[in-house]
Amino acid sequence: MRIREWQDIVEDVVEKDVDPEGWRAVGGSRAGGVGEDLYLGHPRGGVYLLKTYAKNPYEVQGVGTRVARSLDDEIGSFLPEQETEGRFAVQNPPEDEDDAEEKARHLEQVVKAHADAPTTPNDFFDDVMDAMDSPAFGPIDFDQYGRPDPADELSDRFEEAEDLLNEELDDLIEDAEVGKGFQ
Repeated sequence: MRIREWQDIVEDVVEKDVDPEGWRAVGGSRAGGVGEDLYLGHPRGGVYLLKTYAKNPYEVQGVGTRVARSLDDEIGSFLPEQETEGRFAVQNPPEDEDDAEEKARHLEQVVKAHADAPTTPNDFFDDVMDAMDSPAFGPIDFDQYGRPDPADELSDRFEEAEDLLNEELDDLIEDAEVGKGFQ
């Protein structure tokens, strides 16, 4: 297991050549410490664990690792399905002005199409993310004030990774001399 900065893990997710709509996530408050835990999973993209905390309103620090090469049925049972209320997305900025204009035109067409026809919030979200060429998006079960039960279940299954990442994050917090994260 290779522990890296959380941005590097997000970059791995962005670079995966998998269906962007296949990602699912669960997370919440970090068990036993400051910050948040987030599990991201995709059937072919693997399962990742991120541990982060807000050092201040402008800076997030954290660590992460890939905890499984693929998302099997057992692990997948702890991640939300498409029907959940929460959604997340990972975005890439436009490459240049032409790319930004093309995405804006495509997004405008999607919004007009959904304004003229009956739609669901999830369908609208999926179409907007497709128009924005999002590399990863899907349902999320996230509790910013607590911890969903599935996050605890995944923590139990990946106990070694949890312990190592907790140590690394605690070191980051101590080195930052903030004592606790910004809230």
